[in-house]
Amino acid sequence: MPLSKRYLLPLLLVLLVGLTWLQPLDLLAQAHSEAGLKRSLTAFAAARGLNAVISVIQGTEVTGGAFVNVTLALGQVLDPVNDLIEQFARLMLVVSVIFSAQLLLMKMGATWVVSLVLTVLAAVWLWQRFRPAGSSPWLGRLLVALLLVRFVVPVAAITSELSYQAFMSEQFAVSQQAIESSTAALGGAGGGADSTTRWWELREKLAEKIDELKADADRVVAHVIDLIVLFVMQTVVLPLLVLLAAWWLWRASLEGMGRRQPM
Repeated sequence: MPLSKRYLLPLLLVLLVGLTWLQPLDLLAQAHSEAGLKRSLTAFAAARGLNAVISVIQGTEVTGGAFVNVTLALGQVLDPVNDLIEQFARLMLVVSVIFSAQLLLMKMGATWVVSLVLTVLAAVWLWQRFRPAGSSPWLGRLLVALLLVRFVVPVAAITSELSYQAFMSEQFAVSQQAIESSTAALGGAGGGADSTTRWWELREKLAEKIDELKADADRVVAHVIDLIVLFVMQTVVLPLLVLLAAWWLWRASLEGMGRRQPM
């Protein structure tokens, strides 16, 4: 085996073991997961606030004078939107749990016990590698598997956050602001008409208000869908791609370590 190839893998292993103790990736990944958790909780709070406003509108009664008593549920227009908002709030709760689980897994992986186990296994593997008989394939496979498990969550968190900062941050800010603005706008739409309002004037005002509600509902739906896509990409699609890459590395290591290289 060429000298460069003989020492390249041991040097890479020493570097990875050093990362388990120094934890620069873990600190960066934890900061990224905390940022994602904060965004998901912000979106969850916005969804719950919008849901509360819609519920108030749905119970609004409009009364027009002594001879005309019109009980109109203005929020009927918002029924489909309200269902979407409730599902979105539940999704944001699940996303928040995923970010919290990421933080917990990273803290568990960063403990000194895990670092010590990896260090011992790496030392034994290096000792075996430089023997004439070579290293044990099963020990190498175990070491690769533990390293992948140790680093897959931090790498997934960092990849997810970097993708968010590069491609999704602007869309999140726009959609989040739009939902908050719609909440404020809808909050002012639930007031009843004045008791002195004539019935034909009342009908015109109701028609205008319902048209405004429909326009707000369409804007809310578009931005909620954008946020759903954003968070699904961050917490499902990108982590799955990282897991697939880890699985590919694991398979490659099985094939490579299945053949002992001459020293």
